Amino acid sequence: MKLVIQRVSHASVAIEGQTVGAIGKGLLVLIGVGQEDTRETADKYVRKLLNLRIFEDEAGKTNLSLRDVGGQLLLVSQFTLYADCRKGNRPSFTQAGAPEHAKALCEYFEEQCRREVPSVQTGVFGAYMQVDLQNDGPFTIILDESL
Repeated sequence: MKLVIQRVSHASVAIEGQTVGAIGKGLLVLIGVGQEDTRETADKYVRKLLNLRIFEDEAGKTNLSLRDVGGQLLLVSQFTLYADCRKGNRPSFTQAGAPEHAKALCEYFEEQCRREVPSVQTGVFGAYMQVDLQNDGPFTIILDESL
């Protein structure tokens, strides 16, 4: 599993000009699912995501989690996080999870986040989407297999 986490002031995702998900202060999370990922993998990533202390406290230190600040989540599936560009100029996506597997795991990931975060929005799995965001900081973290 791979996550690209961006702390945002606001973010939204649209399909054919229609907004399907939008948040204010919180985290935009791009989610890539690999072939070998399981629910246990997703559980580990959800725990890490929700406990990351990447919001500033009153002293300006990044010491608060999404929960601490009452932040929102926008989850967007993105299989291209598994692009392998080592050979040639056309990326290979052979390590990305099959669509059925990836969709089920993204839905599970969303369900687990909804148990902890009052406001969770999503894109639409497999759709061509436009993501708009205002990165706050900027602050971007990548979580991958090394977790």
